[in-house]
Amino acid sequence: MITLSASERRRLKKIAYSHTAAYQLVVRVRIVLDAAHGYSNNQIAQRRGVTVDTVRLWRGRYRSQEGIKSLTDRPRSGLPPTFSTLQRAEVKALACQLPAETGAPLSRWSCPELAREAVTRRLVARP
Repeated sequence: MITLSASERRRLKKIAYSHTAAYQLVVRVRIVLDAAHGYSNNQIAQRRGVTVDTVRLWRGRYRSQEGIKSLTDRPRSGLPPTFSTLQRAEVKALACQLPAETGAPLSRWSCPELAREAVTRRLVARP
């Protein structure tokens, strides 16, 4: 069972009933609140429409780590982003322009044409 202070419970309830919080965070917070209320892992899983393993994961993380912060996703492994934030913004700005404004003989950008134009303008090294 998880024991919550009054301030923790208030913060968690605020997130649990938020209309703007990410759905995954809301589900995780509700799992913790159910655990603090005394429900078993099986009961929580049924109430929240998740697996028992999911309940165990988030309940355990909350109990053993830094409270609400532990309910966010951890960084994932894999390749770092290929393009910088600036490069993404420049390519998006290019995509918002009509191809005719840039001199391209197209009525609309296709993905391959947009990629070629971004390389031609040296916004990116490769598509």
